[in-house]
Amino acid sequence: MSPDPAEAQDAARARLSPAGVLDVDPLLDDPDTRIVVCCGSGGVGKTTTAAALGLRAAERGRKVVVLTIDPAKRLAQSMGIDSLDNVPRRVKGTDGEGELHAMMLDMKRTFDEVVEAHADRERAAAILANPFYQSLSAGFAGTQEYMAMEKLGQLRARDEWDLIVVDTPPSRSALDFLDAPKRLGSFLDGRLIRLLTAPAKLGGRAGMAFLNVGMSIMTGTLGKLLGGQLLKDVQTFVAAMDTTFGGFRTRADATYKLLQAPGTAFLVVAAPERDALREATYFVERLDAEDMPLVGLVLNRVHGSGADRLSAERALAAAENLEEPRIVDQGGGKAGLRNSPDTYGSSETPASGTPAPDDGSPATDTEQPDTASTDAERSGTQQSGTQRSGAERSERQQSDSERSVDQLTAGLLRLHAERMQLLSREQRTRDRFTARHPEVSVVEVPALPGDVHDLTGLRDIGELLAAGRTELS
Repeated sequence: MSPDPAEAQDAARARLSPAGVLDVDPLLDDPDTRIVVCCGSGGVGKTTTAAALGLRAAERGRKVVVLTIDPAKRLAQSMGIDSLDNVPRRVKGTDGEGELHAMMLDMKRTFDEVVEAHADRERAAAILANPFYQSLSAGFAGTQEYMAMEKLGQLRARDEWDLIVVDTPPSRSALDFLDAPKRLGSFLDGRLIRLLTAPAKLGGRAGMAFLNVGMSIMTGTLGKLLGGQLLKDVQTFVAAMDTTFGGFRTRADATYKLLQAPGTAFLVVAAPERDALREATYFVERLDAEDMPLVGLVLNRVHGSGADRLSAERALAAAENLEEPRIVDQGGGKAGLRNSPDTYGSSETPASGTPAPDDGSPATDTEQPDTASTDAERSGTQQSGTQRSGAERSERQQSDSERSVDQLTAGLLRLHAERMQLLSREQRTRDRFTARHPEVSVVEVPALPGDVHDLTGLRDIGELLAAGRTELS
């Protein structure tokens, strides 16, 4: 007895896809889970996933804030908020006893808050007015990632929310915030910074002597390269920030340890595409190297079909047969005529009706019809011809209708074949990832016909995330 093809396919999938099922609800319900970080490459649905997780957690009784670092307005629009800023805003329209808040990182404002919190009023005013600081806080490389850590640390320290869901930047730099403390430490401990801060630390005449003798060549060279005013701005900024630098490093290290703590959960978000899952592999391996608690992979926009028993090959073959009927003779043809015992071995056509005279003699005068009979026969012939013409038109119309149905059916079969090929490609891509990382639990979210633009859509995504679907269908 031959095995069922569907069962064989399921068994093959089980062998190739050993990943466990990511159970979302226990993760969100666990009071020990305090931070969920969604990371992944751009365009895979991280913002939607983060918002859906936050909404589901809130409607299951938790007080949640969703922090997005993505400057796009999708999160605000889907939550019914006109705009998001650096202050958490309450989202209305949620069900249950929990609360949902949302905010978007304002990098410069967060930097300003740090300065204002860790410097006296006079020094803070000098720093905020410094041109070099204004440039640094607005777009210095790595500032966004560091400020994201600062804001996360602030939210966690306030202990106002049960759960913080973080939506990271849409690129491989999503994990750059892990390097922020190290980069900041390298910047603050760098030789140039030490030289620039040394005069301020020495103070008085000793400081001026050091500046005049030890840095005369350095400042002259930098002054030519950067401009005297810029160098002065940098020195003023460094002098004003000197007492604040230590606090930056301390808080960055504390937030880094917070990300490694058991209460934090990292979710890698990806699409079932080769490039996206390649990036997901990078994230998984990087998180493992940094000892960050990865809980699983969210595979977004997975395609499915309710007619997957019809393979792509069979669908294409059927479509070609409908479009080119000569490939396979679908009609009865003359098979019955050729196989008739009356005509076997003979090339003659069987007689039908009354046989014609075989002597070739013309008809006699008594056999010729009269004029009335001739007119009646002519009229009958015309009527018969009209009937035949109508029948032929009807047959042509029926044939055209059948041809149109065949063309439409062939087109649908080709669309189904493309869908099955897409499903097969997605499954192979997913299997490659799970074969490389069988320890990573996976949950799949089916592709939806439209975009998510409101709380209802986010609620639907949350239900799909909690459904635990882990096989392409």
